[in-house]
Amino acid sequence: MVSSSVGLGISAAILAGGRARRFGGADKASLPVGRARIIDRQLAALSTVADDIRIVANDTQRYAGLGVRVIRDAVADAGPLGGIYTALLDAAHDGVIVLACDLPFVTAALLARLASEHGTGEQVDAVVPRSARGLEPLCAVYNRRAAAAALANIERGQLKIAELLNELRIRVLGPDALAPYDAGALFQNVNTPHDHERARDWVAVNEKPFEDPITE
Repeated sequence: MVSSSVGLGISAAILAGGRARRFGGADKASLPVGRARIIDRQLAALSTVADDIRIVANDTQRYAGLGVRVIRDAVADAGPLGGIYTALLDAAHDGVIVLACDLPFVTAALLARLASEHGTGEQVDAVVPRSARGLEPLCAVYNRRAAAAALANIERGQLKIAELLNELRIRVLGPDALAPYDAGALFQNVNTPHDHERARDWVAVNEKPFEDPITE
């Protein structure tokens, strides 16, 4: 069972409803990276920050043994935006960490920073990291009130998350703010077999056998 040791009063959702077309339909969340599956690494990190965690997935039985709630998309076939909307709709708290299931190297320290930025009192709808490749909207904190804008975009067929961000008041954490949390692979994702091999190679070189990189 996943439990929170920090208790910031923040919700979280792992989005695991994608079809993984570039990975032949594989369950990316269950791929091993180092000593644990991606989803185990993510739950370990989230459990130190959030006290209300769920997985958004089409196959609810696939993750039934993980000790967290597994829910279906509230709107079918709406992609990651639909996953965000579902997470916001289901959340117990105003702040909701949203995390794509293919990011194995996101750490508790980064998630805690995102949560604290959301909780500063300033009225923002989302706190979004910006890496060298651009905004990272699937490793971000959204306020529940953004659900209305997400649903409106879904209903008019505008499923690009970038369009949602254009409508929200966002706080961006740029590369300088992210540097203390990045050992070199923070936002490296696993979309293809090649990505998976690269992630495993990174672990072999950079993670010592008895370290717990998830909470560093």
